[in-house]
Amino acid sequence: MTSTQAWVYVVDDDDSAREAIMGAVKAAGYRTLGFASATAFLAHQRNDELACLVVDVEMPELTGLDLQQRLNASNDTLPVIFATAYGDVPMSVTAVRAGAVDFLTKPLDADALIDAVRRAVAQAERLANRRPRSSEASPVVDGIVGTSPALRTLLQQVKTVAATDSTVLIQGETGTGKERIARALHDLSAHKAGRFVKVNCAAIPSGLLESELMGHEKGAFTGALSQRIGRFELAHDGTIFLDEIGELPLDLQPKLLRILQEREFERLGSTRTVRSNARVLAATNRDLASMVAARTFREDLFYRLSVFPVRVPPLRERAQDIPLLAQHFAREIAGRMGKHVQDLSPEALGRLLDYPFPGNIRELQNVVERAVILAENGIIELPELAAPSSDPLGLHLDTASSLKPAALHAARAFVPRSQGLAEMSRAHILRVLNETNWVIAGPNGAAARLEMKRSTLTFRMKKLGIVRPGVRSPGV
Repeated sequence: MTSTQAWVYVVDDDDSAREAIMGAVKAAGYRTLGFASATAFLAHQRNDELACLVVDVEMPELTGLDLQQRLNASNDTLPVIFATAYGDVPMSVTAVRAGAVDFLTKPLDADALIDAVRRAVAQAERLANRRPRSSEASPVVDGIVGTSPALRTLLQQVKTVAATDSTVLIQGETGTGKERIARALHDLSAHKAGRFVKVNCAAIPSGLLESELMGHEKGAFTGALSQRIGRFELAHDGTIFLDEIGELPLDLQPKLLRILQEREFERLGSTRTVRSNARVLAATNRDLASMVAARTFREDLFYRLSVFPVRVPPLRERAQDIPLLAQHFAREIAGRMGKHVQDLSPEALGRLLDYPFPGNIRELQNVVERAVILAENGIIELPELAAPSSDPLGLHLDTASSLKPAALHAARAFVPRSQGLAEMSRAHILRVLNETNWVIAGPNGAAARLEMKRSTLTFRMKKLGIVRPGVRSPGV
């Protein structure tokens, strides 16, 4: 591909500015695609084509700097050119230090814009020549959607341990996709030609669980009218997945330990030893180490299960995957329902990014399914998402906000419930500025009190329209 066949993505919430930039880029021979928000751009599926990004700094929801930080966090090397109506020197220094190609001031000079685009595309070409082939660049597992660093780390661990026969303990909160990881381990292993047998240890009555796992002979107990093959035997040469392993009764734990150690067992009512070559995977949302300390889970079984523990991150730790997951679920659910829908609107994606999702991916899927059911004329919209019960004030946590947890907690103490996050941020920053006599820098300044960098605070003040009393705001 030649450099003039590269894509130039333009992200600007101002329609006229976006169209003007795209027109100049097209006139220079480049292909271009525009987006009205950063969330809409993040939801766009990009290929490995040469590309660069021209992005406005001041935008609702995610700012241009927020978008650059998200790209950097996901190891995305897309060259970025900033465009802003404000000639903010500290902001431009921050952007360039973070890897921006240029920082242009509006109204844009067409020659300066195209010169920056040429340099950005040349940078993209150099990076593409040094980049390994896509099959080697990052771990990819079928059926698992996302590009966040937390997910990449997990998938690399999955690919590493899948080639072995070691027992894997999959830990994570409810709804994070532990079974999906278990299936990926099976599909990437030498046991993939065998069965994947799942056992939910919490769903089977404790009196029947031993028979379920190991099987029984006819007449082994009242009601055993015929021989039953157990799950371990069914999973021979395949994989057995013990979900909710923390719910396994104590009296069964020594028997499971023997299977893990000796790879053999007897069916109930039989003296014949059965061998199983099943790969064992286990999952839990419980803290097994604490259960060991409380003597509700055997220590020897814990260590045997956790030969290779992996942690599935909650959705709040991989928030940048939310747009991709939401679009994936929307298309999948709409196809199942026979509905034709468009992608989620930028406003809908913004609401998803603002919500903490205590139920993780499962909750996100349910939210998207409801939205698809209610979609009219193919447009998927989302109402304001209800806050979880752990957030009694009903505040929607903004993952892109610069407020640290301590500052957010302090803000909750005095902000009325009716206020939104922007008003809450503005009120809190104003209070701290007044307390510090409007001193921003220094160890006792407002930036330090708010746990922000000075440049971040000044940028947020400008965005929220905060001006020191007695000082005229620009343009007044």
